[in-house]
Amino acid sequence: MRPLWTGALTFGLVNIPVRLHSAVQAKERVSFRLLHKTDLSPIRYERVCQKEGEVVDWKEIVKGYEYTKGKFVVLSDDDFKAAAIESSKTIEIMDFVKSDEIDARYFETPYYVVPAKGGEKAYALLREAIKRTGMVGIGKITMRSNSLHLAGIKAVGEALILEIMRFEEELVDLSDMTLPSDENVRPQELQMAEQLVANLSQPFDPSKYTDDYRANLMKIIRAKMKGKKIDVPEPEERESTQVVDLMARLQESLEMGKKQKAPRAPRNAERTRAPRGSRSSRRKTA
Repeated sequence: MRPLWTGALTFGLVNIPVRLHSAVQAKERVSFRLLHKTDLSPIRYERVCQKEGEVVDWKEIVKGYEYTKGKFVVLSDDDFKAAAIESSKTIEIMDFVKSDEIDARYFETPYYVVPAKGGEKAYALLREAIKRTGMVGIGKITMRSNSLHLAGIKAVGEALILEIMRFEEELVDLSDMTLPSDENVRPQELQMAEQLVANLSQPFDPSKYTDDYRANLMKIIRAKMKGKKIDVPEPEERESTQVVDLMARLQESLEMGKKQKAPRAPRNAERTRAPRGSRSSRRKTA
């Protein structure tokens, strides 16, 4: 597999030659094109000047930053070159941070970090140190088009994982949201909610969770390719849940969970034989 990036990972004075490989694979996208309804001809997009209403050639197009409504600052290729940072083939770990101190919203895209020839021992050393301390290495990396990214280095199994991270200014401030306090939560409700969470707890199995919408969509596409008619099901009517007895709902949920976890008796179970020496066995032998 061809690496997406090659360079070195450093912490302190230790230099580890590494390669980056994608840790996720993009599934086949269900993409669509816009067509003319009458003849199914694809629709073409054109670059039209809003003021003149005329198609504009690529040579006449420039990039502009809209700093206020309808007002732009035009940037040239030289401006982008001036803003570019120096490309580096080194990921320098600047800090180690406890993993539970990092908000999950910061993490974005994972990559496998694989040691290049000669870096195996130092790679294993860093991996084990991160494992045992529960830390995440924080650094920066320049990738395509000299774009700078924040990065976190984690240990997952026998591998080091580099995750592209978001910078702080990319996160939406929670203070902009209106969120309820816990002052109206009664202790009995909280206890039952905790019990329900415990009853529903399971080891994480990612194979249980599938993209049902995509599967349904592909099923419909294959059927239409064969000229089959598709029956559209009527949407289910759901009862309003705006006004509910929360305790009653929690209790119903707990009872439902108990029924699902209760062991089922075999359908064709034989009657249990009476142990030797019991009254029933003595009657048969009498």
